[in-house]
Amino acid sequence: MTQTNQAMPAANSAVIDVDALIIGAGVSGLYQLYRLLQLGLTARIFEAGGGVGGTWYWNRYPGARFDSESYSYAYSFSQELLEEWDWTEHYSAQPENERYLNFVADKFHLKPHIEFDARIKSAIYDEAANRWDIETITGLRARARFLISAVGILSASHMPNIPGIETFKGQSFHTSRWPHERVNFAGKRVGIIGTGATAVQLIPEIAKEVGHLTVFQRTPNYCAPLRNSKIDAETQQKIKASYPEIFQKCRDTFAAFMQDFDPRRAFDLTKEERHAFYEEIWAQPGFTKWFGCFHDIMTDERANEDYAEFVRNKIRARVKDPVIAEKLVPKDHPFGARRIPLETGYYEVYNQANVRLVDVRESPIERITPTGVKTGNAEYEFDVLIYATGFDAITGELTRMDIRGVGGRTLNAAWADGPRTYLTLQTAGFPNFFIINGAVFCNFTRCAEVVAEWVSTCLDYMRNKDFKRIEADPEAEEAWTTHANSLTEGMLFTKTDSWFMGTNVPGKKRTFLFYAGGAPAFRNKCAEVAAKDYEGFVLS
Repeated sequence: MTQTNQAMPAANSAVIDVDALIIGAGVSGLYQLYRLLQLGLTARIFEAGGGVGGTWYWNRYPGARFDSESYSYAYSFSQELLEEWDWTEHYSAQPENERYLNFVADKFHLKPHIEFDARIKSAIYDEAANRWDIETITGLRARARFLISAVGILSASHMPNIPGIETFKGQSFHTSRWPHERVNFAGKRVGIIGTGATAVQLIPEIAKEVGHLTVFQRTPNYCAPLRNSKIDAETQQKIKASYPEIFQKCRDTFAAFMQDFDPRRAFDLTKEERHAFYEEIWAQPGFTKWFGCFHDIMTDERANEDYAEFVRNKIRARVKDPVIAEKLVPKDHPFGARRIPLETGYYEVYNQANVRLVDVRESPIERITPTGVKTGNAEYEFDVLIYATGFDAITGELTRMDIRGVGGRTLNAAWADGPRTYLTLQTAGFPNFFIINGAVFCNFTRCAEVVAEWVSTCLDYMRNKDFKRIEADPEAEEAWTTHANSLTEGMLFTKTDSWFMGTNVPGKKRTFLFYAGGAPAFRNKCAEVAAKDYEGFVLS
């Protein structure tokens, strides 16, 4: 007989009872809440932070900003919202992004439906009642027919396993948990561990202020210039008039950005023609340097190397010391196989006399000391130590919760060999549990809207047909997982260690964590499944 799980509420405690409980008040969670309220369902968000915004609430380090165009990241569901909101920069900074999401939450009266400072401890499926029992770490309880995870892809911060971290006597923090008050770096000795996309945004900002900055680098990245600029009044009006074209372009492109890969193969052109094209896209803002290049740079090692060397030479030209320049030049992975950080003045920082680069492959960090960092051949003293060491991406926030489905099986156990889902949306054995975290290689908001709309339409369908329960069929899950894995064959992503592959977290199963079929294919498949009465799901 199947074991019945039931999480009993504490005596005399109020239990919030809703149709749907959403985890997270970021981009996905806010829109999902809006859609469910529009349907007349009762819904509540439990948000771990003290305000809305998700990524843009937690990541408030200096320099944090969009690397997709502000207007391509914006919600598209409300024409009134598009008309009312003015973006001030082509690639908007964190304070404005947080204001935008608060504006959205206020405009659509979402905040009364959000519980802040409500980090989930457990979510246990009660099979007899066909409901989820949810509890936060502070003891707040809820009961919901549907549980919807909107925790995002980069939420669970990853701290390195370095001995002595807790002994440091100065100020220290992870970039994703930056203090809300301003940090004063003036005249201070600052160390930063990591040179990924976060660090690449942060370093040029704090380098303007510090007394001395030491950067500990393990893996150099192919960083490309952002080329951000302010949006003047005339451009603002052009953007607003162009929203239909902007969103249509995003719908048509592989990763739902404003850019799409060039259909030509790199070696169909002469060397001179290729390099003229490289110069042309390099001069463009944003991800054009990545998603606007020849399509075969992501699958053909020779084509990739041709472009990678072009990028390396761009880096070398900006760093005065040739020895330092070579340390900043990636040589151990293809261009685009790891996330491409977009930067403003990053490489010039290393021309400053008060900035030092430490290659931890040459001299690994042995431990954190009360006064700083000890490597294999030196000790460094700091007043402030910053961990820009990334995230346990896609799965980390979920697997850190105690989520139990049918028979008491944990999500951790279900995903022991990597995440297994159907359509990225459900995992077999976890009925009425939807995962809208953004596990598609896609401009986040564009796919977040697709998924939230799909879930809302599905719940409306269930209500109209009087279905109470939906779960992924195990065979459909197996077929989808096999299909998703097959899409990465031949892609250079899979030949490189990165957070895309989960390899930045010790012990995590090595697998490509995104759906690699592209945004249009994903959108079409979701629509096809819905049109066939949710084929691949078991409704009862």
